Amino acid sequence: MLEVKQASKRYGDIVALDSASFVVGQGQIVGLLGHNGAGKSTAIKIITGYLQPDSGTVTVNGLDVTTDTRRVQAMIGYLPESAPLYPELSVQAYLVTLARLRGVPESALLARLSEAVYATGLQDHLTRPIGQLSKGFRQRVGLAQAIIHQPELLILDEPSIGLDPTQIIEMRALIRRLAEHSTVLFSTHILSEVEALCDRVVILVNGRVRADAALSELATAPTVSLVLARVVDGVPATLRAEAGVTEVTTHRHDDGSVTYTARAGDAPQDAAELSERLFRCAAAHQWPVREIKRDVRSLESVFSALAVERPVQEVPA
Repeated sequence: MLEVKQASKRYGDIVALDSASFVVGQGQIVGLLGHNGAGKSTAIKIITGYLQPDSGTVTVNGLDVTTDTRRVQAMIGYLPESAPLYPELSVQAYLVTLARLRGVPESALLARLSEAVYATGLQDHLTRPIGQLSKGFRQRVGLAQAIIHQPELLILDEPSIGLDPTQIIEMRALIRRLAEHSTVLFSTHILSEVEALCDRVVILVNGRVRADAALSELATAPTVSLVLARVVDGVPATLRAEAGVTEVTTHRHDDGSVTYTARAGDAPQDAAELSERLFRCAAAHQWPVREIKRDVRSLESVFSALAVERPVQEVPA
């Protein structure tokens, strides 16, 4: 659905996006995660055709955003961080106006309006001026305008910003429902948002993609823990020699058992292969094994490890 290849953007001496590459597949919910100023909004503005990259390409359904901007934008529903709302208009008048601007034919206007209104729970607020709505319902109006033309790709920039906990829960449920019909890419700096909604996450640090993986893959640490019932001499040296382990740490427990945490690489697949090697090595030496397990890590720990550089200030367009 969406492919970003080596996209870069500079504002003078500030690098907002640095050779960023990632792919969003059809029907996925993908989170674009990063600190404020990491390049998320710049990436979204490039994807939606509001900015042109200095280098690199972005395609949506095979169409280049730079050369086929209008056709690409017709496929996209976009909710920016500050929704483009007109407070003096009623919800219905605003949505009808946006639908016409997006090219929805008059014959389909009522059906599209009804679908967007019921999808976002606005049916009891159609005649109210937008300026009289709460922050949560204004966000719903912003979402309704983003989906009224039935986009194939829905892009949301910090959709939960400024919402209270109840409104955040409602917004998450709404995004899940919308994802049944559209591919969703949303930017956020809130880790729980990604964990609650996403199939995959792209982590940006200083404009560079530092991770692009399924959440389940990121949660798997590149280490394996071998738990023995008691201390056995020479285990670290044996693991290095026979199991291809590059690093071993040891932790002794009060009950006399000991955990050897082994690493053979930096990728989850390295840990998968290492588990089998540790099992064979322990069996060959008849060690008193209590457990062999692949270690897991939280998204917070992954993000903290990757986001070691101080984010630069992102300059608005």
